[in-house]
Amino acid sequence: MRSIIICLVVLTLVSCKDKTKSNGLDAESKVKNILKNGMYRAVLEVKDGELLPFNFEVESARFLKVFNAEEVISVDEIEYRNDSVVIKLPVFEGYIKAKLEGDMLKGNFIIESLERSVTFSAKLGAEKRFEVSEKPLENVSGVWETVFSPGKGDDSYIAKGIFKQDRGVVTGTFRTTTGDYRFLEGVMDGDEMKLSAFDGSHAFLFTATVTDSTLEGVFYSGNHWKESFIAKRNETYELEEADNLTFLKEGYDSIDFTFPNASGEAISLSDDRFKDKVVIVQIMGSWCPNCLDESKYYAEFYKNNKNEGIEFVGLAFEYAKTKESAFSNIDRLIDRLGIDYPILLAQYGSSDKEKAQEKLPMLNHVLSYPTSIYIDKKGKVRKIHTGFNGPATGEKYVEFKDEFEGFVAQLLAE
Repeated sequence: MRSIIICLVVLTLVSCKDKTKSNGLDAESKVKNILKNGMYRAVLEVKDGELLPFNFEVESARFLKVFNAEEVISVDEIEYRNDSVVIKLPVFEGYIKAKLEGDMLKGNFIIESLERSVTFSAKLGAEKRFEVSEKPLENVSGVWETVFSPGKGDDSYIAKGIFKQDRGVVTGTFRTTTGDYRFLEGVMDGDEMKLSAFDGSHAFLFTATVTDSTLEGVFYSGNHWKESFIAKRNETYELEEADNLTFLKEGYDSIDFTFPNASGEAISLSDDRFKDKVVIVQIMGSWCPNCLDESKYYAEFYKNNKNEGIEFVGLAFEYAKTKESAFSNIDRLIDRLGIDYPILLAQYGSSDKEKAQEKLPMLNHVLSYPTSIYIDKKGKVRKIHTGFNGPATGEKYVEFKDEFEGFVAQLLAE
């Protein structure tokens, strides 16, 4: 009898081991091809026949890294389906689906909820981001006073270009009144500046003709959007303060809302969790790169200060078409960043800002994702900060953190 039991145990262990292998990396043996290790140059086909390049490095069949200047995005959601690979970047809904053809990948970058698809290809062994035909004739290092969509009325908006150039390599970003274009990387090719960024949500390409004092160019976002921009050197240029753009309408000194969490519970500011606490209300979306940068910072700050009398609550405005898919995207963000504060579903099916303002009618408008509302212990709104200056803005990001922590400490001390 004992020998029979031992045999059964051994058989069970062997069976479990085999099952584990079949669900793990051994599954790769069932597909024709897997990603080869090494550096790749990828391109997305945007408007006007322009190509938006970025680089990624495959370290194993299930792990790669995407590079944008100082930003390194670790990707560990890689699936193989017959002769194709599906690469899903962290947090965001967008994914790459491509056929493996030797050292080449050919397919599309897809965001299903927005019904967007951009032609994608990548080649192993090509490490240069942009192809360059000439030595740099100009240097764009410095600050640039910028206008996007100049002369187009309400569609026109201002920005601050901040760039560094080392020989022919250019890095930097554009700051707007509502956020930044994150980590841009590129080159100076003769008198033409070329910059790009890809993060799984947004695919940005900027091209511009440069003189010693001006930029004139075009901004492409995927294959669905393009606009012109102009800029001039101005080392003292500053944007309007982000604390003056969104405010409460006359007659209001507080805000109120009730939205569900993933469990279907209705959460509002009158709940005991928020009573007699300093509260930061984060207007955001799981699809939004600036919101991602802000959420990373808020998640870390909350972990370190949750016992000090402060609470955070996120209000997500999602373009996912169903409530289930919207909560799935929110849960993915929470899981990836280790967020301990609640994120509620304020809206799904659209991230339209006018519709968002209808959900928070006490605000003059919802101008930007993200927007943060600071509430004191008595429930009064003390400040509203529009947008977010992320790590790509350098000193401005450090300045934001210092101001945030100083103001929160002031509210906690009251």
